[in-house]
Amino acid sequence: MVKTPVIQFGTSRFLQAHADLFLSEARPARGITVVQTSGDAARGRRLAALAAPGGYPVRIRGLWEGRPVDETRTVTSVKRGLSAASDWAQVVRVFVEEAEFVLSNTGDAGYQPRPDDAAQDYDPAMSFPAKLFHLLAARHAAGGAPLVVMPMELVVDNGRVLKEAVLSVAARRGSAPALVSYIEDGVTWACSLVDRIVSAPLEPAGAVAEPYALWAIQKAPGVVPPAVHPAIEMVDDLAAIERLKLHILNLGHTVLVDIWQRRGGQGDPVVRAFIALPEVGEALAAIYREEVLPVFARLGQADAAERYMAVTLERFANPFLDHRLADIAQNHAQKIERRIGAFLDLAGATDGALRQPRLAAIAGRGA
Repeated sequence: MVKTPVIQFGTSRFLQAHADLFLSEARPARGITVVQTSGDAARGRRLAALAAPGGYPVRIRGLWEGRPVDETRTVTSVKRGLSAASDWAQVVRVFVEEAEFVLSNTGDAGYQPRPDDAAQDYDPAMSFPAKLFHLLAARHAAGGAPLVVMPMELVVDNGRVLKEAVLSVAARRGSAPALVSYIEDGVTWACSLVDRIVSAPLEPAGAVAEPYALWAIQKAPGVVPPAVHPAIEMVDDLAAIERLKLHILNLGHTVLVDIWQRRGGQGDPVVRAFIALPEVGEALAAIYREEVLPVFARLGQADAAERYMAVTLERFANPFLDHRLADIAQNHAQKIERRIGAFLDLAGATDGALRQPRLAAIAGRGA
């Protein structure tokens, strides 16, 4: 079996069409061991298909620089599939002997503590930070080679948050100072942000994804990318990238839901069809131009925001993507506060003279 310098926790279709694809296309390609963290039988079948000798397909469909794209790529980076429930000894061996990078995408609740975390020995029902603690303890006991942990969950400062969660597990267990020191200083914890719409799974493995893709990694001492690829960017300020995504792409989605609901919330429209309605497209464009871009200009991100807005509108118009407003509308009130309310706070702190009457109305803050 070929050595795999990357160990990945999670089998989601997002990872299949994002990190796994990029590491397959890199030169040289990077071999991956994928670890299924849940006991779901369906995902077990997917796990075997991911590591099939012929690889698995990712279909790229959408618009890129105004041109339609519809092509299939084959991912061959996954060399081994393991289950955290049934193959733990092998997971430990790969983590200790082969891994140079640790990737994860364990879902929104992946970092939350669980009662099983208190068990002395490993239990598959543990949270991901607790599983990672046991693996780091094994690596430390074997000599503690350096390691880069690069979480991909959509959590602000995800590397720092995961590090603190693992250290919390270590503290609750009364771990030896040498092990705590290794976790703190012998491991490099990287913060990253990922962005790609992966619209549908393929069976038994693979996915359909849009052409746009980004894996932004915060520059920091010891942080290196797992591979060189056009979609992987080392950035000085990850927060600036997060602002663009949250307050242009995500904000735009929430604005469209608000417009739809104010029009009666009828039917089951998809984004590309809804934004094609002249009055809807013009309303969103006006908010972007008059209320959003001026704030980014004050933040020194004028050019970046203009480019990201253009890409976002092209992504919204993807003729192959059925992105339903009813799905985006889930947890709408919370999304308004995080995407629009937070933007209004940012705007006020940046330049109180700027006005955002339409966004303020959506957020219930008056004109």
